[in-house]
Amino acid sequence: MTIYNLGSINADHFYAVPHLPGPGETLAAMSLSTGLGGKGANQSVAAAKAGADVVHVGAVGPDGAWALDRLAQYGVGTSHIAQIDIATGHANICIDPAGENQIILYTGANRALPEVQLAILDSAGPGDWLMLQNETNLQVQAAERARAKGAKVAYSAAPFDVEAVTAVLRHTDLLLLNAVEARQLAHALGVAVSDLPVPQVVVTKGADGAEWHDLQTGETITIPAHSVAPVDTTGAGDTFAGYLVAGLSQGMEPESALRFASAAAALKVTRAGTADAIPLRTEVDAFLSD
Repeated sequence: MTIYNLGSINADHFYAVPHLPGPGETLAAMSLSTGLGGKGANQSVAAAKAGADVVHVGAVGPDGAWALDRLAQYGVGTSHIAQIDIATGHANICIDPAGENQIILYTGANRALPEVQLAILDSAGPGDWLMLQNETNLQVQAAERARAKGAKVAYSAAPFDVEAVTAVLRHTDLLLLNAVEARQLAHALGVAVSDLPVPQVVVTKGADGAEWHDLQTGETITIPAHSVAPVDTTGAGDTFAGYLVAGLSQGMEPESALRFASAAAALKVTRAGTADAIPLRTEVDAFLSD
């Protein structure tokens, strides 16, 4: 089974700050580090580290060869990532001592994918998955193409944009939201989360765990969060998403996949960084065993 991921690829710049800056505030960072990021790249790396066969579909600029090398090192297929004449996306991420973050994003090449990149989705079939987020163009076209071949679509509705979400929802099998995004979407559509027009919804709640809502049967599965000392929460949701879809693609039942994903996200927040800090499956299995 293959996971195709139409997703962003960024250079992440991490600034350790004494507190998150307020309006008009100039703040000196205590340190700077860089690494691979972007919601798409993070999710691809997470799924690959979880043991899935992952093909990333995306774009980088002339300055992006390093990102392709890094993705390949983690086992992600990169042959369908375009190199175009727009700068690679990047993010400036401020992180406070409690591990909370504030992010400014430049989308760059991520929003200029040529549609020819979607041709690989014609190779998809039943049992395969397509992952999507809101940091690229072509989400609807990709979802339609993958579903026409029998693949399932997992959609992370972030960064939240009600128009983008509404356009993709009817092509979505599994919708992934954090608690804030769930409230925003339910309010925008005028319905409860339990009445969203998709078959399955997963809501992550940080320290309060996660919920799986089967909107076809009415079943809800709730799991608690693991208690860890957070260092950096950046990328925790992406780690959860990648591990969750990887687990499902490998035949896990929803509750097992939720626990698998939750453990991976818990380990991630104990480490600084994004894609580079996502744990390996052996680490997650050991964490769950303990």
